[in-house]
Amino acid sequence: MEIKSTLINRSGQTLATEYRDIDSVEEVGNKKVHGVHAFCFVGDKLVVVYAAAKGYWTPPGGGVEAGETVEEATAREVQEETNMRVLKQRPIGTLTVFEPEETKFQVRSVCIVEPIGPFVADADPDEGVTEIKLIDPADIKKYFDWGEIGDHMLRRALEIKGQMEAEAGPML
Repeated sequence: MEIKSTLINRSGQTLATEYRDIDSVEEVGNKKVHGVHAFCFVGDKLVVVYAAAKGYWTPPGGGVEAGETVEEATAREVQEETNMRVLKQRPIGTLTVFEPEETKFQVRSVCIVEPIGPFVADADPDEGVTEIKLIDPADIKKYFDWGEIGDHMLRRALEIKGQMEAEAGPML
């Protein structure tokens, strides 16, 4: 599925976006991946994170560091922002954001995670996560609304989460 939309960035600019479903990271090809976000589940609860400096809730995610794979960046960002370990992950789609200076390509995934220990705070004091919550996925719009793309990604994440659990049996 492909969905074209727009978003308003932190500077108030309206940017064109394009979402596409993928089933494997191989579908990314040679594109440079700038960022990742993961719909993370602990049992039936969805993990959302809040950064006070940014002033909004999102799924855990962030930038891809030099030499990292999408899977490594996803696992690192989830652990940094939530103090949770990724047990299993799968990509669900890509989001291309057409910014004025450059086009940013991002990967969205679904993850089964488990807490490693209590969450204190993200290490990044300027933009780091200051709070995490485990929520009912049906309540996601109380925290953030990514429009048609977000609705589609959540449905896809829940479907693939179910497949991952069925393949491995209950993980938690």
